[in-house]
Amino acid sequence: MNHSYPSRNVTYLVGLMSGTSVDGIDAAVIQIAQRPGQEHGIEVELLAFENTPYPVHVRNSIFQLFDVTKATVDKVGAMNMWLGELYARAALSVIDQSGLEPSQIAAIGSHGQTIYHAPEKNMMDGYNLHCTIQIGEGAVIANRTGIPCVSDFRVADMAASGQGAPLVPFTEYLLFAHPETTSLLQNIGGIGNVTVLPANASPKEVYAFDTGPGNMIMDALVSRLFPPMTMDAGGSIAASGQVIDALLEWMQQDEYYTLPLPKSTGRERFGQQYADQIVEMMKARNWKAEDVIATATRLTAWSIADSYERYIAPQHQAHQLLIGGGGSYNPTLLQNLRQLFAPYGVQVLTQEDLGGNSDAKEAVAFAVLAYYTMKRLPNNIPQVTGASQPAVMGKISWP
Repeated sequence: MNHSYPSRNVTYLVGLMSGTSVDGIDAAVIQIAQRPGQEHGIEVELLAFENTPYPVHVRNSIFQLFDVTKATVDKVGAMNMWLGELYARAALSVIDQSGLEPSQIAAIGSHGQTIYHAPEKNMMDGYNLHCTIQIGEGAVIANRTGIPCVSDFRVADMAASGQGAPLVPFTEYLLFAHPETTSLLQNIGGIGNVTVLPANASPKEVYAFDTGPGNMIMDALVSRLFPPMTMDAGGSIAASGQVIDALLEWMQQDEYYTLPLPKSTGRERFGQQYADQIVEMMKARNWKAEDVIATATRLTAWSIADSYERYIAPQHQAHQLLIGGGGSYNPTLLQNLRQLFAPYGVQVLTQEDLGGNSDAKEAVAFAVLAYYTMKRLPNNIPQVTGASQPAVMGKISWP
């Protein structure tokens, strides 16, 4: 693929993302053009995007690390190096697709694979030892590609007393803020998170939080109830079932939905153990598997609508809910969302409706975050994460 680039000063970067669904490596090549004299005045163009699914044995090995009783240091250390190799290969592949040479890429921003995220305050000897662990060794990526790699973004925010999540709102503000439209940017990966961009907002008016489970519960239940499937592709299973009111009410009782902001969550709360509980209830009550999937799908939609009603609508009447991530390809989930948001007068759209790419969105975000890291500029939004101050997030590995 050949591109004709403008003569203005542009920077080329690669972004790598592997989310909580562990479905593969998203790799994006972007160009950034800086508007003169504007720290936050950038124009971003996606030049190439690839998704590389994890081999089954790699995916299974990663899932083992979500169980703290199995995530021994030798396994974590080996997988850290292994993922570095796979990320490097993904980076070189997408650079080749873009028509650029590795020598033209200023930096690679790699989110890594989260295997543990515990953002809640954890006091010990007067220190807050909250923590997060993303693996995929940046030094390996830098060495194999010959390109500086920025990785391990979240800990700098946590060092400043933040939750280390969500991080994408920083880039969403740069790319999607509008003088007249209040937009909600809802990502539906393994976990759902929303960024609130009030019309004509300054960075200090942006806020964001995790809405709850995205695809995580649905995927875990499909894996258990419909093997060898790992997800409800196209929402077809959910479309064939009916919502189980008793199960939905039980799921809605989780305390996460009413926690104060800022807040974030992960597999520790809504992972395999949560799905196991639902399967046990299903067996005891003779529920149909299709109905369980339909209910889990409804829960994700409900959690997003509930978050809007609870945390956003009292301050901001939104014009649109813009869906990104894997969940945007589930028509049944989108239908649930449109039904729940219709009473609020909020239009539900996908990234594709605006000419974007739902899959590429987070990979693009980490390329942009790396751009700021390399310039030693803050790239978090403190009121989003709860950090006490702006932070330059990311550790740089030089080739």
